[in-house]
Amino acid sequence: RFLLPVVGQSKPLCFDVPKQNVDIYSFYINSTVTSRYATTVITSRVANILNESQEIQFEVKIPKNAFISKFRMTIEGKTYDGVVKEKEAAQQQYNQAVSRGQSAGLVKSVGRTLEDFKTSVTVAAFSKVTFELTYEELLKRRLGKYELLINAQPMQPVADFKMDLHIQEKPGISFLEVKGDLSTGDLANAIKTTRADKDAWVTFYPTRDQQTTCKSCGENGLNGDLLVTYDVERRNPKGEVMVSNGYFVHYFAPSDVPRIPKNVVFIIDRSGSMHGRKIDQTRLALLRILSDLDEDTNFGLITFDNEVSLWKRELLKATETNLENAKSFVKEIRDRGATDINAAVLAGVDMISRHPREGTASILILLTDGDPTTGETNIEKIMANVKEAIGTKFPLYCLGFGYDVNFDFLTKMSLENGGVARRIYEDLDADLQLQGFYDEVAVPLLTDIQLKYPGGTNLTKTSFSLYFNGSEIVVSGQITDNSVESFTTEVIAVSVRSSLIFSLAAYY
Repeated sequence: RFLLPVVGQSKPLCFDVPKQNVDIYSFYINSTVTSRYATTVITSRVANILNESQEIQFEVKIPKNAFISKFRMTIEGKTYDGVVKEKEAAQQQYNQAVSRGQSAGLVKSVGRTLEDFKTSVTVAAFSKVTFELTYEELLKRRLGKYELLINAQPMQPVADFKMDLHIQEKPGISFLEVKGDLSTGDLANAIKTTRADKDAWVTFYPTRDQQTTCKSCGENGLNGDLLVTYDVERRNPKGEVMVSNGYFVHYFAPSDVPRIPKNVVFIIDRSGSMHGRKIDQTRLALLRILSDLDEDTNFGLITFDNEVSLWKRELLKATETNLENAKSFVKEIRDRGATDINAAVLAGVDMISRHPREGTASILILLTDGDPTTGETNIEKIMANVKEAIGTKFPLYCLGFGYDVNFDFLTKMSLENGGVARRIYEDLDADLQLQGFYDEVAVPLLTDIQLKYPGGTNLTKTSFSLYFNGSEIVVSGQITDNSVESFTTEVIAVSVRSSLIFSLAAYY
């Protein structure tokens, strides 16, 4: 029996096995993307070259948004399938498995975009083991492109290393680019890209020598990422609906509608824990964002510690004079005091609610690095207060700064209010991370989007407060019996000028 608990933020397994005692003689990565859905299979074949049994380790990195759907090991012709578990149940079963001497694996976060999976198994003398891991993910469109990230780190040079990527998109592929540290220098010669109207293939077959002499390589072989970015043709502004085996998926990403003026309030944590580089980078990011505001934007600034400070009581137009005054305010932000998240967010809700919102898109953006420590500190109560104040009028986006932020709290609060949460990593480019997030929500095109599917059931989310340029709305569901051929969708949304209705039939 093989247990595969999948546990986030757990301690890795540690095995001191000399690398020369095993031979990874084959390492394949095969990734297929169909309609933005990626399935990646990593297959590693390893030989124990000792005359005694030993533990052999398998370690790979997968994208944070992916999930493991299958793991198996084949030893001496017998295949053992893993049982994928999650969270607390997985941790308990993992501990039990290890205590019984069974094989088990853990997933832990290792950075901004990747998670690390490790496991091991005892292999007899001069025997071989095959590890096969399958993970899946829906590629999300950001700033007009999808990203397929593949990490390769076999832990030693491999004689038979192959990476095969195939992207298939029915609307057609508008552009494709291969980037990442595995695409630079001598390794670029190992990459081959082939394009067709609806398909693209990328192969990466580095020789053993290339795996040790490249910039990001060494005696342990490859260690880096291959990043494929692409977008699809969008000939139909109504989007595309695909149907297969009684299920459908609708991709909606219009771009030929005018930009909507926006109302935006930035709620900035200036408490003592923001001291040093955090507050410096926050100031820098805000100054850049203010410089990029369009003149028809209405904006407000709120800073908070144990007190809440409003730059101005009302939202102001992003005129040259107002922006210069706002920048002067931002330059004077200093860290101090405790953290009253409840009062700060409610002040932001009040400010934006008092401003006329007709014909505009309203957005609240909260940046904080910690838990509430003063005022209302009960997280459940804060979320209830914020949800009641916002209603469904506009979204709240939460940016969590640093590794010790209560990101679960920010995630729940943003999701309850139509937004998303994003972790800002405490690093040299934190200001660019902040600005990058704002760029994603900088250009609203539609508000109050409602997607209707007569003849559809078991639907995912069908109501969205805002649609931003460069993003994409995705809805999936099941088609009721006998309605496949006549299945249609209807999208009702509000643009800057009027209400819009998009109707679209499915294709296969």
